[in-house]
Amino acid sequence: MKQRITAYHQDELNDWVAELECGHFQHVRHNPPWINRPWVTTQKGRESKLGELLDCIKCDRGAAKDNYK
Repeated sequence: MKQRITAYHQDELNDWVAELECGHFQHVRHNPPWINRPWVTTQKGRESKLGELLDCIKCDRGAAKDNYK
């Protein structure tokens, strides 16, 4: 299910995590050659993707909302 990115935070390893409108979190790593997301490496790049849709596998599975705080 497609969900919009509403915010970001970093996990305990300092990897970037997208916060989705559904309440789930999804890592958005730049890890070439497997994952090519150079936009995640800068604040301007991350801000440019706010509102973009990501496929939320957790929604597809009916998972509870995530909580990192």
